[in-house]
Amino acid sequence: MSGTGPGVGILGGGFMGAVHSRAVRAARGRLVAVAGSSPESGERAAAALGIERAAPDVDAVIAASDVDVVHVCTPNAVHADQALRAIAAGKHVVCEKPLATTVSDARAVADAAEAAGVVGAVPFVYRYHPIVRHARALVQQGELGTILTIDGAYLQDWLAAASETNWRADAAAGGASRAFADIGSHLCDLLEFVTGDRIRALSARTRTVYAERDGATVANEDIAALVVELAGGGLGTLLVTQLAPGRKNGLVLEVHGTERSVRFEQEDPERLWIGQRDGSQLILRDPGLIGDRGLSIVPSGHPMGYQDAFNAFIADAYAAAAGETPDGLPTFADGVRAAELTAAVLESARTGAWIDVPAI
Repeated sequence: MSGTGPGVGILGGGFMGAVHSRAVRAARGRLVAVAGSSPESGERAAAALGIERAAPDVDAVIAASDVDVVHVCTPNAVHADQALRAIAAGKHVVCEKPLATTVSDARAVADAAEAAGVVGAVPFVYRYHPIVRHARALVQQGELGTILTIDGAYLQDWLAAASETNWRADAAAGGASRAFADIGSHLCDLLEFVTGDRIRALSARTRTVYAERDGATVANEDIAALVVELAGGGLGTLLVTQLAPGRKNGLVLEVHGTERSVRFEQEDPERLWIGQRDGSQLILRDPGLIGDRGLSIVPSGHPMGYQDAFNAFIADAYAAAAGETPDGLPTFADGVRAAELTAAVLESARTGAWIDVPAI
């Protein structure tokens, strides 16, 4: 790695490419190359994002000698192939979720990264809100007691109308699952990260509200509703939808123990609700919070948000690439986990059965 940080190549110059580029700068990486869906889109992305050069295609980014880390920010269906090619070239990889659209492909990517000795990270970035780390610390310290129930939701409205569409609604590009693979995976990762427990089994129902969007057939779901059982015995209900008018990014996790409860709301990430029978309280983010791990980079009262969480994730990914072992970094193993849960949701919705999920 050269300079103050790694040389970085980005595959895909859309919304997530822009988010990644800002995080790369915050982590002192060097944005050396970007490839878009065409040479022209790559040129536009390079100019808009301030990247040193536009590469003619993905292969040129992966092969570049000044690229140490490849960020995969392309449509879901090509994630596994592009990640595998980058790994084969000896690059560290940050791959947008889903890591792959099938469990077998996700495992192949994770196995290849392990065999090559490169770092693979998946941006389950909600782990990086300081308040989330505080909630996790409370669970680890036994402050909640035994986990009994979980109430969670991830609600958006950006596909609420039949006229609204996106490449994710095309199963060939986005995969067999949309709402769950896209945002439900975040909710389940947050649940397992905060509780320190695993979903052991689940029962799911899905619904595709609009069979067509803008004239194109839709074959993946708009809504997923789950009942989950944790390995430790806790039971949870989870709702995921991209058709909830007024909800822009409503990720909420509430965990109930025998002694206390905690509630985190991503749209209000500076606060943690702690429930008790004799009086509940709101905890505000503060650099002195237990479990913060230094993630609070500004004083309390100066709001932090999604981009800050993303920046911290990328900083940890680059620290891992430099040989460190950051606590809580979501790796390709977590990408495999998300693929397993997605497959279980689709199987349960298809069969109407409870589906066991590996708890390891």
